[in-house]
This record gives sequence, structure tokens and C-alpha cells, in this order.
Amino acid sequence: MVVISNALIFNLYYELIINGGPTFFMNRFYNDIIDNIIALRISIALSVLVIVFFIGSVGYHFIEGMNFFDGFYMTFITITTIGFAELTNLSPAGRVLTMIIFVMGIGVISYIASQTTQLIFESEIFRKRAMKKQLEKMEQHYIVAGYGRIGHRIAEVLEEANIPIVVIENRESSIERIRDDRLLYVEGNAQDEEILKEAGIERAKGLICTLSRDQDNVFVTLIGRELNPDIFILVRTNQHQNTKKILRAGANKVISPYEIGADRMANVILRPNVDQFMNRILGGTTQDHVFDEIKIFEGSELAGKTLAEAEIRQKYFVVIIAIIPEDKEDIRFNPGSDDQITVGDSLIVLGDVDRIEHLREEGCEDFRTLEERVSKHDFMKHIKSHQTNTQSA
Repeated sequence: MVVISNALIFNLYYELIINGGPTFFMNRFYNDIIDNIIALRISIALSVLVIVFFIGSVGYHFIEGMNFFDGFYMTFITITTIGFAELTNLSPAGRVLTMIIFVMGIGVISYIASQTTQLIFESEIFRKRAMKKQLEKMEQHYIVAGYGRIGHRIAEVLEEANIPIVVIENRESSIERIRDDRLLYVEGNAQDEEILKEAGIERAKGLICTLSRDQDNVFVTLIGRELNPDIFILVRTNQHQNTKKILRAGANKVISPYEIGADRMANVILRPNVDQFMNRILGGTTQDHVFDEIKIFEGSELAGKTLAEAEIRQKYFVVIIAIIPEDKEDIRFNPGSDDQITVGDSLIVLGDVDRIEHLREEGCEDFRTLEERVSKHDFMKHIKSHQTNTQSA
């Protein structure tokens, strides 16, 4: 089990590289800069309007001898075209001032109205257009169907790991939350084939179904498998007896969060110290020790050595929990000192985050980011290998 503990380089890298380069960056530029420019224009126009009121109040005072409040009132009824009677008969100079105030005031108010309309509508249209173009460029991404509590948490963890994701949701309250989280999304029903295509199902690497009803997840799984036979499909189920049905529908992995949660709660009673240990390891973003996996590549310092010869614990202060050979499904739990490490093996380790990274880079010459490691992992290869071994057994 891999526990994601550190948020990798997220902001610029995710927006500029993972999310499709210049298009998405320009979208963010529009959100952060263009909207501010329009707001700035409105602020300047409001300042000009204040100046017009000031000029009108002062002008009527000096030209017509009105007090400042009466001058302000005359300016107000002129700009708003209310049409009330003049407070006094205006002189020719006063009438000229009234015409100037009218032209300036109407012009400023019209400008404010147009800019406000542009701020409300044009920015939203631009965002939708930019998002549609970005969705068309997405590939090797993960689609999260449903943005409830489970979908939100999955998207949050994948986002922290710089994994490109697209969310499908049709509830307005959840869509607002997606917007607040600044995620790419498609508004609609995940059971609609066109919606899945719009989310890039044919180019996606994985589909994660987290809808609240099992029958909905089954339907999405059937359509997803039909549209992309090679996609990895991970499905949530609420009832354990539906697991086989969902697998027959085309899912590769089915997980029951309720069962996992119930087992965890039972372990608090049955094995309190074990639960304390697991809570320390799986304690969100504050844990100092984590489970992780490390791939052994050709040319690695560890390749061809036994655990005793590698001296991983002595050099890196990391515990080897298990060794998973590349082409075999058997897992060597608690390997002995004479177990050999070969190219392609995956080491399941427990240790400090920094020390694991030190082992990965120095011992295995693996400088890939988590996002790069996930993008290269062939889920379907392992699934098919497991199915073959199960059938032969």
C-alpha cells in the first residue's frame, strides 16, 4: 500500500504542464488578471462618476448660487434623468453645465453597466471555452465519477500528487465545490456516454466510480469498459454482495469503504496497539513514517544483491516489509537476509519520508516524481497477470 504523504510541486507545474500548458495557464491568467482589469475599470469609472458629482455640485454653487446640497441634487436628477423640476430657473451658463453633466454622467453609467455585464458573463463563457479545449487535450488522466465525500477525498489526494484528473458531477452544490477546488470537470450524468467521452474516457488511464448507488456504478463501469477496453476501472461499492456483479461488469478493482471503516473501528477494540501503529503510519499529512514502494531498475546499486549485502537498514534506516517480483504475483513478506533483490522487483518499505526518498534516489537511481511513477505503472498488466495465475490455480 502506498501512502501519499508529501504534496509535490503543485501550482505552476500542475497548471502549466499537467493541465495542458499554455491554454490552461492563459485560463488562469484570465481568471486572475483579466477579471481584475475589468474590476479596475469599473473602479475608475466609479471614481469618474464621483468627480462628475463634485463638479456638478461646485458648478451649480458658483454659477447659480446654489448651496452644495442643492447642486448635488441637481446633478443627481440630471444624470438619472428623473425629470423633476429645476430648483431655480437656470442661466445659459447653468444650462450648458447641465448638458455637460448629462453627457458625462450617462456615458460613465453606461460604461459601468457594460463592464459589469462583461465581468459577469464573458469571464464565465471564457472559462467554459478554455475548459472544453483543455479536456480535448487531456490524456493518461483519471476520471472521478461523483464528487461526494469519497470522490472529493480521492481527487484531493490525486491532486496533491500532481495526477491529472477530471471530475464528472451533475449536482449543483458539488459543482460549486469543484470550482472552488479549481479542478477540471464535466457537468452531467456519468451514465451518459457523451459525458464520458467529453471527459476523455477514450484517452484516460483510469476511471474511478464513487457514485452513491451500486447500480449507477455498474452502469458507468459497463459504458466505460465498452468505450475503452484497456482502461483501469476502480469502483466503490456499498454492499459486499455486489462485488462480483461489479467485477463482471468490467471493473478491475472493487472497494467497500464501509467495510474498511468497520474493520478499522473493530481493530480499535480488538488490537488497540496495532491500531495506534496504523494511525501513526496513516495519519494524513502529519505522519513522519509511511509505507511506500520502490522499483529496482537496471544499474541500480541494489540489483543482484541479497538484503544482507545491500545493508538497506544500516545505510538508509528503512525497513523492508515485502518484495514483489515483477512477473510474479507471489509476495515475499518479511524477506530474510538471504533473499535476493533483482531488477524489476518492487520493495515495500516502511520508514521516514526523507530516508525513503534517499534510498530511491541513491540506491535505485530513481529520480522520477510520484506523478511520473504513477503514469508509468501498468495497472492492467498486474490485473491480467493475477487473473491468469488465479485461473491456472
